[in-house]
Amino acid sequence: MKMTAEGLALDLKKTRFATAAFFLVCGFGISSWAPMVPYVKDRLGLDDSQVGLLLLCLGAGAILMMPVTGWLINRVGSRRVMTGAGVLIALSLPLLLVMHTAPLMAVMLFIFGAGVGSIDVAMNAHAVQVQNLAGRPIMSSLHGLFSVGGLCGPLAIGFLMKTGLDPLYAALCVSVLLLLLTFSQAGFLMDAETERTVMLRFSPDIPSGKSGRVSWMTGSVFFLGAMCFASFLSEGAILDWSALYLRDAKGVEEALAGAGYAAFSIAMAAMRLVGDRVVSRMAERWVVVGGAFVSVLGFALIIFSPVLFGNLSGFVLVGIGAANIVPVFFSEGGRLRNVPSAVAIPAITTLGYTGQLAGPALLGFIAEHTSLEVAFGFTALLMALVGISYLFKKS
Repeated sequence: MKMTAEGLALDLKKTRFATAAFFLVCGFGISSWAPMVPYVKDRLGLDDSQVGLLLLCLGAGAILMMPVTGWLINRVGSRRVMTGAGVLIALSLPLLLVMHTAPLMAVMLFIFGAGVGSIDVAMNAHAVQVQNLAGRPIMSSLHGLFSVGGLCGPLAIGFLMKTGLDPLYAALCVSVLLLLLTFSQAGFLMDAETERTVMLRFSPDIPSGKSGRVSWMTGSVFFLGAMCFASFLSEGAILDWSALYLRDAKGVEEALAGAGYAAFSIAMAAMRLVGDRVVSRMAERWVVVGGAFVSVLGFALIIFSPVLFGNLSGFVLVGIGAANIVPVFFSEGGRLRNVPSAVAIPAITTLGYTGQLAGPALLGFIAEHTSLEVAFGFTALLMALVGISYLFKKS
């Protein structure tokens, strides 16, 4: 191991690369499940409502595990949690295709979701400390790799199945890749002692002992969590409703209905990969405020443009605007006074992902009683509130 300028036995370059690999593992793992849903539905003979209930089990596993992950990080460190969660995702992914009954599938989806929730919290908590050591923004590019993984997962599964490979064997191939990434990079992550040393160095006013108790629901944590809730809700809205919106509200043929989410995803991934440079050159406040109002403009195009090109341009603008908002919130969560990142990040993540999971259901309720245009308008209003709230937030 090299000695960094901070006097720690750590090769910062390799640690940053390893952290990035786990963001890729998370995005790749969770997105690889998406193309398997139709096969599971047909195999178990489920209707749409039953599939929806099963998918709630995945979300429940993630949400319930997120607060527990903070407790685990405080005791064993992020590295062990990230490694364990990476293995859990890799092993449970192919098992999702061999469950013979809906109850067994529900249990396995809960376990898979628990792995996703754990790695998500742990990798962000670890990334905050790596960023502190690096002395410059890196969170956006790390989240960009998560987005890249999210794009590559379905493509990899689809390609393998196009070659004639059975879905189970395609999932096993992805599982092997995830295990290779996990085990090859885990050793370069910070161990628990180094991680706590870095955390204390950059947040010297937090309790120094493992037994030090800290309240997670401070005003600052709740504010960042609420902002993440709104931001993740907008992502969930596009994930779950964009294709239906383009088909039913805009008359786009079904074969092109997925183009909105594709445009959004590509724009978000690209913007996150260059986001560190943007954050370095602009104050974080203006990254959030500007991004929020670019997203509002995007939603306006989605709602009011009469042509597909305008609608797709709107999805691109939402992706560009929203791309670096959440990484800024996670970075700020790792710098809060009197609240260690192992406490703040799980709380912020839990509140954020609640928006992504519960938000689409809320929008569905709004759409049922009004229209999808009104539901997307409500999402735009939330993003405007994010921008206004962060503009007037005390430094």
